[in-house]
Amino acid sequence: MSGPKQRLVFAILLGFADAGASASGSNGFTASAIEPGVYVHAGKHYSLEANGHDDIANLAFVVGTRCVAVIDSGGSVRIGRALRAAIRERTQLPVCYVINTHVHVDHVLGNAAFRDDHPKFVGHAGLPAALARSRELFLHEYAADLAAPASAAQIIAPDIVVKDTLDLDLGGRTLQLRAWPKAHTDCDLTVFDRASGTLFAGDLLFRERVPALDGSVKGWLAAIDALRDIKVHYIVPGHGPVAVDAESAFAPERRYLQALLDGVRAAIANGESMSSAPTHVASEEKSRWLLWDSAHAHNVARAYQELEWE
Repeated sequence: MSGPKQRLVFAILLGFADAGASASGSNGFTASAIEPGVYVHAGKHYSLEANGHDDIANLAFVVGTRCVAVIDSGGSVRIGRALRAAIRERTQLPVCYVINTHVHVDHVLGNAAFRDDHPKFVGHAGLPAALARSRELFLHEYAADLAAPASAAQIIAPDIVVKDTLDLDLGGRTLQLRAWPKAHTDCDLTVFDRASGTLFAGDLLFRERVPALDGSVKGWLAAIDALRDIKVHYIVPGHGPVAVDAESAFAPERRYLQALLDGVRAAIANGESMSSAPTHVASEEKSRWLLWDSAHAHNVARAYQELEWE
C-alpha cells in the first residue's frame, strides 16, 4: 500500500490528523472524512468529571444521496449543535436519522440539537427503558449540558427501536443496524455502512482508554468474539482512534475483559471482598490503559455482581 491510501490510514491511526477532507463546526469542532460521505469526530480522553466531559465520545455522520444519518450526538446540546454545524458545512441534505449506540450520557445528550430537523431517532429496543432509568440522573448531574432551562424533554428516546437487525436506506447507501445482548450496557447497537465497509462499534470497542462495564463482562466477551470476525475496511470505536482491522483493534480490550473475568472469579473463589479486589484484579493491565482510576474499580464491582452467583 502506498500513496494517498497509505497516508490516510496512517493519519487515521494517529487520530484523524489530516485524514482527508474535514468539516468544521463551532469552537473548533471538526469531523474528518475517512471515506467519501463518512465523517468521524474524535472524542477526547477525559473523564466524566473533567471539564470537556461532554466531548469524549467519537461521533459520526454518513451522507447518502437522499439524507444524512448521525451516529451518536455527543454529551451535550452544545456538542450536538457543533456536530450539526459540521454536517451543514458538508451538505444541505436533511438529517433523517439520529442513531444512538447506547444510553450513556456522552452519546445521547446532543440529540436535542437535531430536534428541529425532525429526524427519526433510532436505538436498541432496550434504550427507551435505559433512558427512563437514567433521566433523573442526567437532569441532576448533567443539567449544565442541556439547553437552559434543563428539561426532561431534551432527553430524547428513540422513535424506531431495533430488536435484532434493521436496514436504513440513506439513498445510494444502506446502514445495517444490529442490536446486541447485554454487553457494555443492556442496549448496545452497532452500525455497518456497507458502501464504505465501515463498522461503527459504539462502546463495544474502547481503544486507549480503559473499557467501562455497565452490562455483562461475559456478554461483552461474546460480542467481541462475533464482531472481530467481521470483514471491515474501517472500525470506529466509541472512544479512541479509528482502526483498519477488527481482530487487532479488539485484541487489547478482549485481553483486559478476560483478565477482569478471571481475576474476579478467583477473588470470589478465595472469599475476597469486592472492596479489596480492585487493587490486584487485572493489575497487569493498568499500565496499558488511560483513565484506569476512573473506571477499573467500577468494572470490578460490576463483574462481582454478575459472577458471584454463577
